[in-house]
Order: sequence, then structure tokens, then C-alpha cells
Amino acid sequence: MNTNKKSIIIIGSALAAGLLLGWLFFGGSDSESTHDHEHTEAEAGESTTWTCSMHPQIKQPEPGDCPICGMDLIPLEEDESETDPREIRMSPTAMQLANIHSQTVTKGMAHKTVRLDGKVEADERQVNSQTSHVPGRIEKLTINFTGQYVTKGSPIAYVYSPELVTAQEELFEARELKETQPELYRASYEKLKNWKLTDAQIEKILDSGELKEQLPILADVSGYVTEKLVSTGDYIKRGETIFKIANLSTVWILFDVYESDISWIEEGDEVTFTVASLPGETFSGKISYIDPVIDSKTRVAKARVEVNNPDLKLKPEMFVSGEVEAGLSGAEEGIVVPKSAVMWTGERSVVYVKTSTEDNISFVMREVLLGHDLGNSYIVKEGLKAGEEIAVNGTFSIDAAAQLAGKPSMMSPEGGKPITGHNHGNMTSEEMENMEGSNLSADDNEVPNYQAPQKFKKQLAALFDQYIEMKDALVESDARKSANQAKKVIQALNNIDMALLKGDAHMFWMKNLDKMESALKTISGAEDLEAKRDAFVIVGPILFNKLKAFGLDGKTVYYQFCPMANNDKGAYWLSTEENIRNPYYGDMMLECGEVKDKLK
Repeated sequence: MNTNKKSIIIIGSALAAGLLLGWLFFGGSDSESTHDHEHTEAEAGESTTWTCSMHPQIKQPEPGDCPICGMDLIPLEEDESETDPREIRMSPTAMQLANIHSQTVTKGMAHKTVRLDGKVEADERQVNSQTSHVPGRIEKLTINFTGQYVTKGSPIAYVYSPELVTAQEELFEARELKETQPELYRASYEKLKNWKLTDAQIEKILDSGELKEQLPILADVSGYVTEKLVSTGDYIKRGETIFKIANLSTVWILFDVYESDISWIEEGDEVTFTVASLPGETFSGKISYIDPVIDSKTRVAKARVEVNNPDLKLKPEMFVSGEVEAGLSGAEEGIVVPKSAVMWTGERSVVYVKTSTEDNISFVMREVLLGHDLGNSYIVKEGLKAGEEIAVNGTFSIDAAAQLAGKPSMMSPEGGKPITGHNHGNMTSEEMENMEGSNLSADDNEVPNYQAPQKFKKQLAALFDQYIEMKDALVESDARKSANQAKKVIQALNNIDMALLKGDAHMFWMKNLDKMESALKTISGAEDLEAKRDAFVIVGPILFNKLKAFGLDGKTVYYQFCPMANNDKGAYWLSTEENIRNPYYGDMMLECGEVKDKLK
């Protein structure tokens, strides 16, 4: 009984102490307790939206992991101000990780380095046709090969001419009658001069008193023989060309100017050029003439540079490479932006304009009208104003975020349904090397068969068709075409309605989908063809497993393999034909590979 009493006393004391401590910590006012209770209920009644610090387009009603990057979601701080629904917000951390940089748009003069190819030609004004002034047979040639130098007035050939023999006879007869018929003598003398004989030659004939059966043809100009058109024993007519002689002390450099560069090139522009056969030497000259007509076959106009060539280093038909630092003639200052800032689909060109406040940074897509290509930059004719700030690096990452959020983007100008759970960002080479499934193979034991709705199969077939076009572009080693086709594959992938699949079928479709999308993004964004092919390794196995799982009505798919691709690890691709056309090597090893599987 005493023990029970002691227990009751101890419990009572502990309870009293607890009440006292609770009053000390939380306050003893009834009004304050009531207020806290009401505040807690109010907070519980409000719905909290959770987002990702790197991908602010992700908004979920519950905490968890970001479906894109896996980071912990954080509560979204609501901004009461009105925002543009097209805006893509990005935190400073996200911009840093995505390597996004911006630049203020300014006005400036358009300037471009125009590269020209051409070759050395003889100055047309210094090229002469050496003709025969008398008809007859060539008895002897003193110039026997092209390239031989000729001095003006020297004999280049000896000709037997019956007409000249007759003319000499007439001259001798007229000399006998010179005292009584001086006009006859003068006429006979002038007849020989009309055959281009010099006074010295005629006087020599008169002094000898003998007929000359062979008379020399004297060179009209000095220069190098560029063409030899006759041989000993040939019969020639008066005025017939026997040699082409060129003076190479000055030469022309004829550069090919393509249509796209014609507006940049003007007479008087300085051209600096080099010759492959003269390494280490640089030449220069000014453009003296530009053809007014474009060649219908080559689609180029010729720009001429006249160069002194006293030491004959520059020889006709030598290939040259030149550069012109050019500006647009009569152009005013305009907007010039780096090429990395512009995204284009072939029909549209867009940039992302940056707006900043104290609380956030956002980007809005804007369509622009491009002018001339300046090499590393573009002239923007419409769509931008000086002072605006645009993204110049990381534009693909911004566009990917816009696609994920269902906002207007390069591929979807009208926007669309937000996409979650897939990474559209560019892959690094390290990510590709560590990526699972980079060398997947088709394994029947790992790929179940699912019954998919016909609508889904139709969408899957459209995706496959675009994939084949991309693969064919890689077979052709066409980097630009493969990039454009990769964008179409991404669009076809985005058009697939995953809601048509339920349960395990939906989960299987989602498997490795983010990796395939990342690889496609790399193919569409990388400039280097080999980087595109490295990313292409990822796509084929993942797509083939999905085709096996859901079927592809009415199409035959060949699953092909090259053991030498992917740094000798081997790589797969899909094709609609059994013949091998290797997308990893193109013409280098077009038929390298074998068929590993087949779907019908």
C-alpha cells in the first residue's frame, strides 16, 4: 500500500513538473495558444508548390526529387507580379551549370574576312599570237618547245615561200629599170615590206644579188612561248598563228568570288594571298576588276589582282589562297550578333532575350530576320534593338528548358504540353562514356512484348521514319543535314503521347528515354561530325528495344552492327534495308558491318 502511494506521488510530481516546463516554454496565455493554433491551421490550409532550383519549370504539389536532374525540390516562392507566360526563368546556379552567358546588343559596322581561292594567269594584254606573214612551208624552227624565251626581232622560223621568191625576182628586174621607172622599183620594194621583211633584209637581198629561198620569220614581241602550234614541214597560210608568246613580268591572279560574297568585294580592296608551292611567302595586291557576269556553271565571278612578277616566281596555273578584310559597301551601322546566339531551323531564326530583376533572371524567345553571314556572326536586320541583352552561349539549354515547360521554343513556336522526367540538355563526353546502354544490344529475354494502341504505333512509326532520315544523313557525312534531322527526331519523340500506355508498358517506354533524348540533343547541337556519331551510338539500341516491345506494323527493321565503331567497342544502328550502309564511317567504310537482328 505504501509502495502504491509512493508511485502515485512520483507520477504526480513528474506531471506537475512537465506542466510547469510547458508553460515556461510555450507561454501561459490562452490567447497566444489560440493564435498559434489558428496560424498552424492556416498554414496547413495553404498549398505549397515545390520546384527545382535548376529547372524552375518543374512544379509539383509535394516535395521529392526533380524528375530531370534528381535534385531535392524546394518550396516555390510565389511572385505576385505578372510575368510573361513565354518566359523561361533560370536561377544563377542553373545558368552557371548550363554555361549560359549573355551579351548586350550593340550597333557596329559589318566586317568580314572573305576567303578566296584562285590561280595565277598570264596577263591577257601581254599574250600575243605570233603569226606567219607569208604563206609557205616551214623549213626550220628555232623555237622547239613551249616555255622557251623569245627576244623581239630574233628569227623564230625559216619558211620557203614561192610567193617570196617571185617577189624577189620582180625586185631584181625593177632595179634594172630604176632610173627610168622608179615607181616600179618602189612598188616591188614595198611589196616585200608588206611581207614583213625589214629594210635590212631587203638590202641584204639586193646586195647579194641572189634569190633567198628560205626567209626568216622574226618575233614581233619578247616573252615566253606558251603554245607551239606548228612543226617543221608544216604548210602555213599568211596570218596563221604559229606560236603564243606571253610576257610574264606581270601576271593576273584570278580569284573565284561566290554569289554570297559578291556584295563584300569591291575594286580597290587589298588582297593578301599565299601560294602553296611557295611556303612562307606572302603576296598582296589590289583588286583591279570584277567580272560583271557570273559563270552559269561554276556560279562564281572572277576578281582580278595585277601583280608585278620580275623574278617569275608566280607561274601561270599556280593555285593561290587569299583573304580580304571587307566591309559592306555603303552600309550603315547595324546589329551584329555572334552565331552562337542564333538558333535556326532553316525556316526560322530565333534568339533568347534576357530580362533581369532583383529576384529572378528570365529569357524570352524572339524571332529575328538575319542578314549577311559574317563568318562568326550574323547581321540582324529585324527583331533586335541596341541595348537589349541576349544569350550568346547555352542557347540550346534554354531552348530545352522551354520545350520541357511547354513554352514556345525553336522546334515548337506555339508551345505545347509541358514535358517532365526527360533531360533535353546537351551531354558531355564524360556523361556519354558513363551512360548506361551506350552499347546496348537487343536481348529477347530483357524486352517484353506489349499490346500498344494503334495510335501509339503510328506515332512510333513516325519517330522511326525520322530516325532513318537522320541515319542516312550520317551515312552521307552531312553534319548540317544530320543536325536538322535530329531536331525532327526530337520533335517526333515529343509528339508521342505516353498517356496511351499504362502500367508496365508506360514504365518500359520511359526506360532510358532521357538518355536517348540527350543523345539526340547532342547530335542536333554539336558542330563536329564525330561528336554527332559518338552520340548516335546511344540512340539505336534504345529505339530498337522499344520497337521490339511495342511493334512497328508494316515495316521491316534491320538491326545492324559495326565492330570497329565506338573506339572498337562496336556500335549498332537501325536500317530499313539489309545492305550495310555504315553511318559511323560513311564512304570510308560504307559496307563495314553485319545484320544482328530483324523485325517484321
